[in-house]
Amino acid sequence: MLKSQDNRGKDKIVLSPKPGPIGVFDSGYGGLTILKHIRREMPEYDFLYLGDNARTPYGTRSFQVVYEFTLQCVTKLFEMGCNLVILACNTASAKALRTIQQIDLPRLDATRRVLGIIRPTVESIGELTNTRHVGLLATPGTVKSLSYPLEINKLFPDITVTSESCPIWVPLVETGESQSEGADYFIKHHVENLLAKDSLIDTIILGCTHYPLLLDKIRKYVPEGINIISQGEYVAASLKDYMVRHPEMDMRCTKGASCRYYTTESVETFLPNASIFLNSVVDAESLSL
Repeated sequence: MLKSQDNRGKDKIVLSPKPGPIGVFDSGYGGLTILKHIRREMPEYDFLYLGDNARTPYGTRSFQVVYEFTLQCVTKLFEMGCNLVILACNTASAKALRTIQQIDLPRLDATRRVLGIIRPTVESIGELTNTRHVGLLATPGTVKSLSYPLEINKLFPDITVTSESCPIWVPLVETGESQSEGADYFIKHHVENLLAKDSLIDTIILGCTHYPLLLDKIRKYVPEGINIISQGEYVAASLKDYMVRHPEMDMRCTKGASCRYYTTESVETFLPNASIFLNSVVDAESLSL
């Protein structure tokens, strides 16, 4: 991939007409749950997954640092031939997506696209809630960003959103404790906290890509009749629809039914953790940004 300098002296990626894989980025491992759903919905496409596992977690970092790290990874995926990149990370979608779309893409390459995972989830909410009271279970960083309430109220001003931070849930998954008895305490605690804040909630968004691995336990403590929204299926359906609506981008995405995995961590660290999210063994390569 060639680079030139724009008038501000920053690297500008020169457009390559060559089609390439769809890039999927996450700060850690949870984005693999999104990738799994996307591949199930769009098996014919090529994918390139990049996990910035050496610098995870992003959730506790500032907006500026998350933006800088995310932009580095997006730029790397562009250099590796991706014309379309999915930020399969709620923190990156909340703290970096808008700036990258509005400021950086025009500078790097205005024909490429970067999409997040918050909007596709939000778009589904209007049809799922009858009481118009929605709950959000998410990391402290995502809750603090207010991205979900802001996006939901843009589309559905009549919906009330109540949030609950769940700081222990990601470590439960990444340490392999998601199915342990000890996990029940933390899951029950946060679900009950959320429902105590608003008894009218009839739909709960799992606003973290790790949380699908806790879904069976979450269901134990969520009363019947309350919808639980796991992001993967909605993101996958939205991306498939996006390709139909944007045939010019579809033509720039190769279709060889392949998937390559890259990590900024060591492969020895990445592979066993990745298998927790994918329920399968994969090959991966380590790279530097």
